[in-house]
Amino acid sequence: MWRLLTAHIVHLDAHHLLLNELGLVLMWSLFAQDYDAVEWCAIVLAGALAISSGLWWLSPRVAWYVGASGVLHSVMAAGAAKHLAERAWDRWILTAGLGLKLAWEQWGRAPAPLIVVDAHLYGACCGFVMGALLSLRIAIIRHRRRG
Repeated sequence: MWRLLTAHIVHLDAHHLLLNELGLVLMWSLFAQDYDAVEWCAIVLAGALAISSGLWWLSPRVAWYVGASGVLHSVMAAGAAKHLAERAWDRWILTAGLGLKLAWEQWGRAPAPLIVVDAHLYGACCGFVMGALLSLRIAIIRHRRRG
């Protein structure tokens, strides 16, 4: 049970950790202002749980998983969902780029031996749902304030 969350903190080696940290810097530069700290915590926690659950139930052949790349995909998808909801200029670039990356990983090429691409897919799906729900919540609050 403890691995549900800790798998996303542990890394294979320093190189793996560095790659995930660079991904975090990129996600932070793109999306830091999109949600508040509590919302980001909810996105990250939901993503971690969805990835671990998805790997357990939907990808039973995956024996182990470590790293933050799946959660980073949750962050990317939540940010893309927010940009779509707010009609930001980059919304289609972000959404199409993420969708094409996921499709390429799932169907277009053989993944590197230690990359669990299903974690990216489950993380992105959860992140997009979380981003959509949070954007809907914000839209409802704005509507109530106007009316």
